[in-house]
Amino acid sequence: MTPRPPSWTLRRRVVALLAVVGVLLGASVAVEIAVAAKNREHIHTLLDRTGPLRIQSQELLNVLVDQETAVRGYAVTGDREDLEPYLQGAEREQQLYRSMEPLIDVHPALARELGTVKAQAADWRRTIAEPVVVATERDGTAAGQALITDQARQRFDAIRASMAELQQGILDQREKGADDIYRTSSTLVVLLIAAALVVVVAGAVLLISLNRMVVRPLTSLAEQVREVAEGDYQHHIAGSGPPEFQQLAADVDAMRQKIAKDLAEVREARESIEWVNSQLQKQAEELVRSNRDLEQFAYVASHDLQEPLRKVASFCQLLQRRYAGQLDERADQYIAFAVDGAQRMQRLINDLLAFSRIGRLTTGFTEVDLNKVMGDVAGQTESARQYADAELTWGELPTIRGEEPLLTNLLANLVSNSIKFRRPDVPPKVHVSARLVGDEWEICCQDNGIGIEPEFADKIFVIFQRLHSKDAYPGTGIGLAIAKKIVEYHGGRVWVDTDTAEGTAIRFTLPALPEDVEAARAAEQQAAEAPADEAPDAEQQPAAADPAVEGAAGVEPPRQGGSRAERADEASQSDSTGGVKETVT
Repeated sequence: MTPRPPSWTLRRRVVALLAVVGVLLGASVAVEIAVAAKNREHIHTLLDRTGPLRIQSQELLNVLVDQETAVRGYAVTGDREDLEPYLQGAEREQQLYRSMEPLIDVHPALARELGTVKAQAADWRRTIAEPVVVATERDGTAAGQALITDQARQRFDAIRASMAELQQGILDQREKGADDIYRTSSTLVVLLIAAALVVVVAGAVLLISLNRMVVRPLTSLAEQVREVAEGDYQHHIAGSGPPEFQQLAADVDAMRQKIAKDLAEVREARESIEWVNSQLQKQAEELVRSNRDLEQFAYVASHDLQEPLRKVASFCQLLQRRYAGQLDERADQYIAFAVDGAQRMQRLINDLLAFSRIGRLTTGFTEVDLNKVMGDVAGQTESARQYADAELTWGELPTIRGEEPLLTNLLANLVSNSIKFRRPDVPPKVHVSARLVGDEWEICCQDNGIGIEPEFADKIFVIFQRLHSKDAYPGTGIGLAIAKKIVEYHGGRVWVDTDTAEGTAIRFTLPALPEDVEAARAAEQQAAEAPADEAPDAEQQPAAADPAVEGAAGVEPPRQGGSRAERADEASQSDSTGGVKETVT
């Protein structure tokens, strides 16, 4: 039995159909381009050559008639002013010849007729007009009139006749051009209709072919797959149509067989999975209990370390004060090392205590005005700012839900870091701002300090991670770790903005109050619905009163933190800056 040759694949059939349609459309487009180019050439000839020629030929006739009339008038009156149209007409006649010759050179017959008119006009001026003008100027009007004979009139009538032939030739060329445009336009329309028919026929053939080669086999395959999905895993799936669909049906049937085989194994493994889940749950509970015990251990251990450490630090300081200068220089150095080590150990323990308390000792979330928090931060950092000649400013900050002591600690850590990591001989400037992004407030602490390299942007939030030696910049390396834990405890995230051109910008997010989000969305919707011609000018637009709206627009309005009474008191006492800055110099 002779094997049946494989049928064309679906891709091969579609490619063949598209190739045929593409060839037909390509040929049609090529012919249409040629016809359109010819049509454009005819339009160009009609509009840019024949049309201006008609106008200029009529003007040329008028100029010649004006010259003949001016010569007759001058011969009658002898007034030199009556001769002006003749002189101006002769000049204009030459200008018309120069402008008509480039347009008429594509029509040799018309060019010859224009040459005839030009020669006749020149002969008329030489034999008739100029002698009449000279005789009138020299011998008077009678002599001039005597030269205007019937023969002179016939000479000018010959010019009129030549001009009529020229204008008729131009008119014939115009009609011929119009016929050419109509013919090429009709041909172009026929070609477009033929291309449209090719597209329609190709679409119909493609639709019928897809229905027979794609839709029906897929529908049959889907029905068989649906039977298997309903639970009949022993149903054999057979394919039809192009080779791709037959192969797809074979693959689906192989998958059915594998699923039926694996289903039995899954049922057997279900009990073991449930047992593993129960063990994982027990381990998770044990891990939670272990973490709680570790936190309690760290807290108790830190408290127990405080008392002997205080004693060591106290006696080392007593030794330093009492025996300073009485022992040798090396002994003083050793005592100083002991005092410094004890003090640094105290700071580390205190920072560890603060780090362990975050999220463990809670007073509950309340609505916290960050403007008031910044006022407290300004008071806490006043001495450091006075020492460094630092300037602290902040824009309008929002009210959020959180723990006020933790948020104060967060902002105080960021401001203190900005003051500490300053550039030499450059007064530090720290600015805190906020903007509403989606349903979160994004708060930024920006300074003009030494900055952070992008490769260290993530390391600075690791506990005890330092980028500088303790001699260059004092500290325990736990401040930003505390800041990160506070932000994450409040449901936000913190990062370093590496796109800052100067200094450091640390940004963190805090969830916004629902009313702030709703107000911002309402303001955006109102701005989008407002007509453009009704929008107020930038100079006349009043400042927004809602901080949520202002934050959504990315604007930092003047600081108005605290209660209404405090805001009224600030407004009455603010200077020309509107109470935006907290500056120490």
